[in-house]
Amino acid sequence: MMIYPVATEKAINQIAKGNTIVFEVAKTETRKTVKDYVEKEFSVKVDNIRIMNTFSGKKRAFVRLKKEFPAMDVASKLKIL
Repeated sequence: MMIYPVATEKAINQIAKGNTIVFEVAKTETRKTVKDYVEKEFSVKVDNIRIMNTFSGKKRAFVRLKKEFPAMDVASKLKIL
């Protein structure tokens, strides 16, 4: 599974405002596999996942965490912030 966080300005705003972390994932990944990976790797609970295919052929997963798990904490573990 190829997964890594996206650190663009829009992605950073999503962390602060929407409790959401953006990951770039492999084209073959599904919502279920991304959810399982994030919950296991970071010890959090996922509320919602949205998948977006970009025009450049990449796939991004917008992972919203439950309220009791701040995205800022996960972002600091990932060294995004």
